[in-house]
Amino acid sequence: MKKLIVFDLDGTLAESKASLDAEMATLLSTLLGIVKVAVISGGDWPQFEKQVLSNLPHDERLKNLSLLPTCGTKFYRYAGDWVKIYSEDFIADEKTKIIGSLKQALEAAGFKVEKVWGETIEDRGSQITFSALGQQAPIEQKKKWDPDFTKRKKIKEFLDKLMPEFSVRLGGTTSVDVTKPGIDKAYGIRKLRDTLGIAIQEMIFVGDALFPGGNDYPAKEAGVASIRVRDPNESKRVIETIVACLDRVSHTKSVEEES
Repeated sequence: MKKLIVFDLDGTLAESKASLDAEMATLLSTLLGIVKVAVISGGDWPQFEKQVLSNLPHDERLKNLSLLPTCGTKFYRYAGDWVKIYSEDFIADEKTKIIGSLKQALEAAGFKVEKVWGETIEDRGSQITFSALGQQAPIEQKKKWDPDFTKRKKIKEFLDKLMPEFSVRLGGTTSVDVTKPGIDKAYGIRKLRDTLGIAIQEMIFVGDALFPGGNDYPAKEAGVASIRVRDPNESKRVIETIVACLDRVSHTKSVEEES
């Protein structure tokens, strides 16, 4: 029986930068009532508050929820309030190197964007994120820019050569995430294992970027049973299936104990 269900956020539980819709919030709340849940995403803590927490009931079920912003480089748990367990932040020189390399890679890749919405390079403390159309770009524009990841794979090739000492992953709809080496979603998975005392074999990971180079792929490489989804609607069906399976297992166990 699985004891922890781990989700990506953007493209999995919600559209990029969008909040959980009513159906997803209800399903996630139901899941939290029967099993531990974690969310690992490239977004920073304020994004988690806006997209996830503002749409979930503020009750005891939150004790079953672990939140890992910036691809697992930060870890928060609920204890009457949200407490930061750790944060693997960059130092100033590392940030300078990463931002400079991003600018070089973008120029070398030759992709020109006519219009951007907000900042394209964001310092999230423990992660530097490039968003091709800007942090506030409309989801319709984001989906059209690089649906098959081809553009970002080219950018990643340049970045891997310019700064091999860092980890570069593709995430969201237009993003490239840079973290310290070895600090990715696999790191987050191992932190969940150590902090919650749950074996990796007792976890399920659900994400939309479970391909080599995708920022969900390290979770799969860590040995977690993984389910790749195309969008939040597909994730809803996955959650419904998991809830049904866990309910059935729980019912069977209760019957066996009574007999």
